[in-house]
Amino acid sequence: MSNQLLGIIYGLASAAIWGSGDFSGGFATKKDNVFTVVFLSQFFGLLLLILLAVLFADPTPTTRDLFFGALAGLGGMVGLLGFYYGLSQQQMGLFAPLVAVITAILPVFAGILFEGLPSMVQIIGFCIAFTAVWFLSLGGEKNQITPKVIWLAITAGLGFSTFFIAIDQADGSGAVFWPLVAARTASVVVLSVILAVRRLPHTAPRQNLPVIGLTGVFDSGGNIFFVLAAQVGRLDIASVLGSLYPATTVMLAWLILKERLQRMQWIGVGLTLVALLLIAGS
Repeated sequence: MSNQLLGIIYGLASAAIWGSGDFSGGFATKKDNVFTVVFLSQFFGLLLLILLAVLFADPTPTTRDLFFGALAGLGGMVGLLGFYYGLSQQQMGLFAPLVAVITAILPVFAGILFEGLPSMVQIIGFCIAFTAVWFLSLGGEKNQITPKVIWLAITAGLGFSTFFIAIDQADGSGAVFWPLVAARTASVVVLSVILAVRRLPHTAPRQNLPVIGLTGVFDSGGNIFFVLAAQVGRLDIASVLGSLYPATTVMLAWLILKERLQRMQWIGVGLTLVALLLIAGS
């Protein structure tokens, strides 16, 4: 199997897992404080990543790997706080795609800068993917697009973009798990301080812990597959494919929460499939 095809498979896996994590995370923040949810999900994810790093004998990371891993963690923390706060107030099928559009833009330019232009077919696939995400965002009530929602989407998107670009730079040793451990450690430490300063609880009711724990597992799983996609393929391709996670979130909201999909959202799903064929077929 070629590296390009393997990178596409990993990128799609990250989108599917991230979308599932966003769904469970948005559900959790409707019942608990967003800072507590993100802290606990990051903590559970940290434990999982340490276990995997030991089990798979991940290569020893360099100082550069750990630095960019920590930087990625801080960016991802900002992205998750803005994202989950937005999800707790808005329909999941509306907010998630808006963030995805913003998230993918900067890594695409970074990929072009670091690795050169992709093929013309793939560029067309990128454009269709952006269009697909936009169509996915056209469901829901139009009056929910407020300035507050836009700022939350920008904050989350820039945070996730920082994670994408920084974690791609943490590949000098070939390590997969330890840079992500550094990312989770940085976010857990900062979030713990924030919770202490704001006098917020570091834990949640016992009945909510399974959903929060599942969110942490999904988030870490998506991160692992994104790192693999960026290592064996291109950053821009991995970012665009990873940013298709709203398709998973939208479908889960439709299946579980019975949120009705509009015609434009179904068109977005179809465009997503076309974009995947073009990105993979070059």
